[in-house]
Amino acid sequence: MQTVYGIKAHGGQLINQKDFSAETLAAAEQLPSLTLNAWNLSDLELIGIGGFSPLTGFMTSDDYHSVVKTMHLKNGVIWSIPITLPVSKAVAADLVLNHEVALRDEQGTLYGTMLIEDKFVPDKMLEAQNVYGTTEKAHPGVQRLFDNGDVYLGGRIKLLKKPSHGAFNAFYMEPIETRKMFHDLGWQTIVGFQTRNPIHRAHEYIQKLALENVDGLFLNPLVGETKADDLPADVRMKSYQTILKYYYPADRVRLVIYPAAMRYAGPKEAILHAIVRKNYGCTDFIVGRDHAGVGDYYGTYAAQELITSVQAELGMHFFKFDNAFYCQKCGAMATAKTCPHGEQDHISLSGTKVRKMLSAGVVPPKEVSRPEVARVLIEGLKQKREVRA
Repeated sequence: MQTVYGIKAHGGQLINQKDFSAETLAAAEQLPSLTLNAWNLSDLELIGIGGFSPLTGFMTSDDYHSVVKTMHLKNGVIWSIPITLPVSKAVAADLVLNHEVALRDEQGTLYGTMLIEDKFVPDKMLEAQNVYGTTEKAHPGVQRLFDNGDVYLGGRIKLLKKPSHGAFNAFYMEPIETRKMFHDLGWQTIVGFQTRNPIHRAHEYIQKLALENVDGLFLNPLVGETKADDLPADVRMKSYQTILKYYYPADRVRLVIYPAAMRYAGPKEAILHAIVRKNYGCTDFIVGRDHAGVGDYYGTYAAQELITSVQAELGMHFFKFDNAFYCQKCGAMATAKTCPHGEQDHISLSGTKVRKMLSAGVVPPKEVSRPEVARVLIEGLKQKREVRA
């Protein structure tokens, strides 16, 4: 049995649903198969390695309805987003309760098994409203929800094989491994940072403010499925390595991927992000402006407000920062809490505008993005366009 270092996992126990034995694999090959998409596969992996502790499988009806209606599992543990396995009615009709199925990706590779403990029809309108705060299909998470199958399967899983993350494999660690790493580094307080975007100066500023107060920074970028207009994960990973090389103390930061799909659920996803980082061993977590947001669906600080209301249940400390910008009169990064000057003195660009500049080969102002990082992003986007052409 492996030693679990550091902060107690969410729900009290770091889950391990892995079984890589040849016997289990051989038995699974004889089972009827169910095909998972990339989103389902990433959820399977995170359940298996303990990132989604205390979950041991895809949610059954009791947990699903409890999470949607009360933001808690049926046992009372706080949980903000249903982790479900949707299938079509036709597929569900052929599956037998209390029997196992093999879980394969779209290429037919076997990754796990699932004991089908429940089949149920979800209330998608209620799920959309309570999780995403809207039922509009213009929201990418809601669109995905309604595009999914109309029956959810629930039950315990086994992870028989971990998916490869290609070029990111060198940055992959399980929660049990990051916890040991923090222990070996002598870090007792670790702040986690979630991102699906390149690190700009405002991110750097709030990360370093947090780093002044803890032993180490756990930079944990999401590399799973995202919106089509988000920057590709491989380009972003190069940008993270570049900024860490030039602007961060090497002994105080660790870069590890988060192999999850992005749900864009704003405040509810902020809680999920915090829970996962707690399972990875973080004692602290950064919640910035419009965390996990998309469009204008969430208030600027709605995620901070929700996470503050449940902070005691989550058992973590949170750094909650205002929108940061570069002030020309201060000659430094600042927020409205620290800067007395007007907006005319502030340099701040929206993510959309920065992406447009990068796509056009234009380096944003150094007050917005580190030039070394901008050049990496411009080159990466250029190469992507050439490949598509």
